[in-house]
Amino acid sequence: MARELVDMAVRFLREYVRASDLAVAAAVLFACSAARSRLATKPGAPMLWPVFGILPALFAHFDDLYDWGSATLARAGGTFPYRGMWGGGSKGVITSVPANVEHVLKTNFANYPKGPYYRERFAELLGDGIFNADGDAWRAQRRAASAEMHSARFIEFSAATIAGLVRGKLVPLLEALAERGAAVDLQDVLLRFTFDNICAAAFGVDAGCLAEGLPDVPFARAFERATELSLARFVTPPFVWKAKRLLGVGSERALVEATRAVRGFAERTVAERRAELSKTGALAGRCDLLSRLMSSPPPPDCPGGFSDEFLRDFCISFILAGRDTSSVALAWFFWLLASHPDVESRVLADIARAGGSDATGGGSRMEYLHAALTESMRLYPPVPADFKEALEDDVLPDGTAVRAGQRVIYYTYAMGRDKASWGPDCLEFRPERWLDGRGAFAGGAESPYKYAVFNAGPRLCVGKRFAYAQMKAVAAAVLARFRVEVLPGQAEAVRPKLNTTLYMRRGLMVRFAAREQRHEPGRAVPAAGEEETDVGTTTS
Repeated sequence: MARELVDMAVRFLREYVRASDLAVAAAVLFACSAARSRLATKPGAPMLWPVFGILPALFAHFDDLYDWGSATLARAGGTFPYRGMWGGGSKGVITSVPANVEHVLKTNFANYPKGPYYRERFAELLGDGIFNADGDAWRAQRRAASAEMHSARFIEFSAATIAGLVRGKLVPLLEALAERGAAVDLQDVLLRFTFDNICAAAFGVDAGCLAEGLPDVPFARAFERATELSLARFVTPPFVWKAKRLLGVGSERALVEATRAVRGFAERTVAERRAELSKTGALAGRCDLLSRLMSSPPPPDCPGGFSDEFLRDFCISFILAGRDTSSVALAWFFWLLASHPDVESRVLADIARAGGSDATGGGSRMEYLHAALTESMRLYPPVPADFKEALEDDVLPDGTAVRAGQRVIYYTYAMGRDKASWGPDCLEFRPERWLDGRGAFAGGAESPYKYAVFNAGPRLCVGKRFAYAQMKAVAAAVLARFRVEVLPGQAEAVRPKLNTTLYMRRGLMVRFAAREQRHEPGRAVPAAGEEETDVGTTTS
């Protein structure tokens, strides 16, 4: 009976309905649905189109998406709903309201894990590593990371590693570039530095990215490729990338090859370290994260000690978390200094008081530099947006309803440019906003839910101290020795790249010139061939 009805319906359509009739009906239905959506759209928020959702608005503002998103959130009161293309499974809200962020990251933390949507897309690269874990698996790794990274031995080791890499590789490279007057992509140099540094801290190995001639390093190339292909899943409909994964073709085949190389390197390193431990009974002199985890007493929830798979995934996550963020933050920092000579002058004076070219990022010195880096990340956060997925229905503090399975995207880039949080000068680069009346860094009193650059709540970045030490050491060593001259004509080129990390779209081309004279506070740092001039300094 059912088959007969279907056959009758098909014959009716063939005899009485033309393709043009269907096209007209679809167009009318689309127009009516669009009109209803427009009427239901929150004032100031982007329209959610039938079928395409928010995608038309995103494509229309592709070249300035970050600034458009910030302006749109301001017009919409700080929160608006979004929906991706039908079939993509992406739906939720975008917010820049600190109270909402605190609710998601702290108050109702248990209801907002990373969720299966995120974990599935990074499964091949990160496995069950801390960056991709939820629940008990995340808590176990969090405890291990906090215990080891905050230990005196690891802090001392990481400071020595940073200093050795700066003096042994970065400075000689920049000296050679300065002697030749050669231009170089500063973002690439910084990415190479942080990759070498994070591999040394995580695995105790030299990746060799800063070797003479800036060679191509297979592990670094594979890691970058695996990261890019994993991120591509976030903008590709699931039925597309899952089909490609099933068939083993295209980008999914490339992802398998790249992650095989990354995991192979990590597994070999873990196996070699395990063999060394079995042979000698101790890892004497090794203080990298892998060695400390391997040789530390087993935790109560893991009486047999950490497995090789746990160590592999943990260290890969650590590299992913630390590889790009510090380098990207430093690139934007140097870019901002190039157009703010008064700030650069005060940074130089701060470095000089801390020991000049011998200053390091450790301790509490160089507080103005610390403030300048913090201010730079307010305007250009290394991770411009992040999200969590709701387990159950919820209502955010501003009254926005969130359904189970929906995502809450907190827009860090917009949060740093919010007049309600930072005042009418929120778009100005002014490190003094982070200092107290005595010139000491006072940013610790600022709410982490207003400045969520290092995440907040239980998932607050365990590597925050490491990141600041790394950035301050690099900035001090470079600025004390060199003038960083940004090549002209890059105003349009130096714009954020659409990515989960705020890369500069085409890098930052610079030249380094040896700094031959000392600069005092209140005096601008001249470009090559110019005389020094007095400038006014901004006071808090």
